[in-house]
This record gives sequence, C-alpha cells and structure tokens, in this order.
Amino acid sequence: MSLEDELEETPAEENLTEENSPEESSVQEKAEIETAKEAEIQEEVEIETAKEEEIQEEVEVLPADKRGRRRKQRDRYEEEKPQSEWIERVVQIRRVTKVVKGGKKLSFRAIVIVGNKKGQVGVGCAKASEVIIAIQKAIADGRKNLITVPIFKTTIPHPVTGRSGAGSVMLRPASQGTGIIAGGAVRLVLELAGIENILSKSLGSKSPLNAANATLEALKSLTPFSEVAKRRGLTVAELLN
Repeated sequence: MSLEDELEETPAEENLTEENSPEESSVQEKAEIETAKEAEIQEEVEIETAKEEEIQEEVEVLPADKRGRRRKQRDRYEEEKPQSEWIERVVQIRRVTKVVKGGKKLSFRAIVIVGNKKGQVGVGCAKASEVIIAIQKAIADGRKNLITVPIFKTTIPHPVTGRSGAGSVMLRPASQGTGIIAGGAVRLVLELAGIENILSKSLGSKSPLNAANATLEALKSLTPFSEVAKRRGLTVAELLN
C-alpha cells in the first residue's frame, strides 16, 4: 500500500470515531424526553399551586365580606325597627336532657324576665334544640304571663311573701333612696316591674326559676290602697292618715 492510500484512509477513520454510536444517541434522546416531561410536570404542579393559593385567598376574603354585609344589614335593621317599651333579660340558659326510647335528647332551657318598668312584669321559661329559639319562646311565654304590680311611691304598699316550689321570697316596702336590696333573679323582676325602693329576702331554694316565680307570686298578692280604702268605705287619704 502506498503512502497516498494511507493518508486517504486516516481521515475516514477519524470521522467514525468523532461521530456518536447509535446506542449513545438513543440514550441521549430518552434523557432529553424525560427531562422535558419533568419540566411539564413541574409547570403543572406550579399552576395547581397557584390555583390553590387563589382559591384560599377567595375563601379567606369572602367570609369577611359576608360578615361585613351582614353586620351592616343588622345595624340598619336595628336603626329602622321601632323601639319597643318591653325589656327582656335572660336569667339563665341551661343544657338539659330528656331520656327517650332512642337515648338522650339534648335541648336548652332559657329563663327570661320581661317588663316595661311601668308596673308590668312576667317570667317566661321555654326549651328548644337551639339557644336562640329557646330565648324567643321564653320571651313569648313571659309576655303571656304578665302581671300588673300596684306600685306606691316607687315601692310596694305592704310587706308580702311569695312561694314557689321549695323557695320563698319576702318583700318589704322601703323609704325613698333605699334602692333595690335584692340579688339575682329577684332583683331583675323588681327592676323590670318599675320598683325603685324595696327590701327583700330570699329563703329556701336557690334556683333562679323558683326565685323569679316566688317574687312574681308575692307581687301578685299585693293589694293596692285604693281597693282597701274602698272595702272600708274610706278615701285613700283617710286610710293613709
């Protein structure tokens, strides 16, 4: 073989060594495909994360907006509704149970005192599965059981005692400036009745319902001076003198 032939064959061999083999090229293509798939998956994950963040922001913002709208509606309703002369005071809310065939039935009991501070007062008691409904029913019950209290110069005409269950309440008239010497449910009943000066003593059961009902019974048994004077054939001035 001549020298020229060797020189012609050498570049061909070098070209073969520089080019990649078919196996190496297929592996490289697979690696590029996998890299592209991973990039697509990463983009999808980022898109989903962005969507979740947007949804979370909407969830956090919407309830606050709704609360704001509801608060404005409630304030507008409170401003527009007519002011009632009746005043309601919740004395007690208890969770009670009733045993039935299927088990225990849970409910709430509410005790509410209703009055107008002008001689009318009532005590209501009701049960319901929700607190708000129980209070509303108790208010309705209290308005059904209203009584008229004979008030004489910001106090009661004479001493009286009322009983309800195992509890009793003793009431006595007091001079001007004494205030309401009472506590708990007894004080609320006397305040909403419009009495400003009175002495009281609660005996026996400490249940708020018994104390309120005993106070109501005591106020029921009061006799105004006008009726006593009429029975005796006298005027109120002559009776007081």
